[in-house]
Amino acid sequence: MTDRARSGVSGLDEILNGGIPRGRVILIAGGPGTGKTILATQFLVNGIKRYGENSVFVSLEENKQHYYSEMEKFSWNLAQLEEQKKFAFIDASPIRNVPGEVKIGKLTIGKRDFSLLSLIEVMRTTVRAINAQRIAVDTIASLIFQYPDMVQRRSAMLDLMEALVGMDGTCIINTELRSVGMERVVEPEEYLTHGVILLQNLQVGRSLVRVLQVEKMRETQVDMQPRPYNISEAGIEVFPKESVF
Repeated sequence: MTDRARSGVSGLDEILNGGIPRGRVILIAGGPGTGKTILATQFLVNGIKRYGENSVFVSLEENKQHYYSEMEKFSWNLAQLEEQKKFAFIDASPIRNVPGEVKIGKLTIGKRDFSLLSLIEVMRTTVRAINAQRIAVDTIASLIFQYPDMVQRRSAMLDLMEALVGMDGTCIINTELRSVGMERVVEPEEYLTHGVILLQNLQVGRSLVRVLQVEKMRETQVDMQPRPYNISEAGIEVFPKESVF
C-alpha cells in the first residue's frame, strides 16, 4: 500500500485516493488568482498542525513580509510556527533591491552567480535544520525562464526534482499555467513531475467557475474529472462529488 501525505484540504484527499504519495514531487499549475500559493501553504500548515510534519516554503517571487501578510486572512499564524521551529521561509527571489547582490536564506551572492545549485543548497540546509517533511516551491516560472533553451530547462527541472526527492520530503512546486481550457497546451514540466494538479478559472455558461483537475498522480488511481473548488477564509475547499459541465 502506498504511503501518503494527506493534504488536509477538504475534498482533495478524496480525489487523490487518500493523499499525495509520500516522497513525490507534485506540480500545481494555475493562472493568476487561482490559489496556487494558498493550496501549497495549506498543505504545509496542515502537515504541521494535523500530522506533525514540519514544513519549508521557498519563495522565488514574493518576500517574506508580503507572503505572511497575504496568508494572515487564513489565521494560519506562520510567524508563530516559525518561532516554534516547525516552519521555515526561504526568500529565494532572484531580484532584490540591493544592487549587485542576491540574498538567499543566509547566503549573499552576486546576482550573476545566482544558480539552481545555490538554491538547492540553501533548501537542503533549511530542511535539515528543522527536520522538514514537506516542502513547497513558489513559483518555478521565474527559475525555468532563466533557461530559454528547452534542453537546459529540462535538465534544470530534473536537477531540482532529484534534489527535492533527495531531501526525503513530500514536495509541491507551483508554476504559471500559460494556456487555459480543456484543450490547452501541455507544458514540458508537466511530463517531468510525479503528479500534476491544475487550477483554472473556466467560463461555464454565463459563470466563471474555479476548477481543479488532477491531470496525473503516480501510484494513485485518481478522479481525473474537473471538480469545482472554493477559496474562503478557511483556505481551499474542493467539491469532489459536483460536476463542472
